[in-house]
Amino acid sequence: MKGHPEVVDYLNFLLRGELAARDQYFIHSRRYEDLGLDALYQRINHEMEEETQHADALVRRILVLEGVPDMRPNVFEAGRTVEEMLRRDLDLECAVRGHLAKGIALCEQHGDYVTRDILVAQLKDTEEDHTHWLEQQFKLIRMIGIERYQQSRMGDASSS
Repeated sequence: MKGHPEVVDYLNFLLRGELAARDQYFIHSRRYEDLGLDALYQRINHEMEEETQHADALVRRILVLEGVPDMRPNVFEAGRTVEEMLRRDLDLECAVRGHLAKGIALCEQHGDYVTRDILVAQLKDTEEDHTHWLEQQFKLIRMIGIERYQQSRMGDASSS
């Protein structure tokens, strides 16, 4: 089924972003692991897996629309400190939210409601899971300070 070229191009734009998000979460999760922050490692590793699932859904849809997936991730700069990694992840999710909203509108404009539904599901995950969780981490840091926050993230993932 031939998809509208504008939709396919935008899906590739989103795909490159999801691949970059996956890679950013990948390096951040491994840095948390190296720091002994097991709960953060577990959570961010989970986020990496979800970004991979988002990318997979986009690849599959691009193929259905007879497009060619662009598997080159966007360039990103990983954080180094806990706060910097969390900030970059939150900034990333806020940008993704805006990109998905534009993609949803584009799909509606071209009458591609199946692709729209895929993007709506990803937007829900971005807002209700990823962004919300990251915002909670900054609230915790403000409440208890970075040192206590990091100490609280040394345990297993069930405490996150």
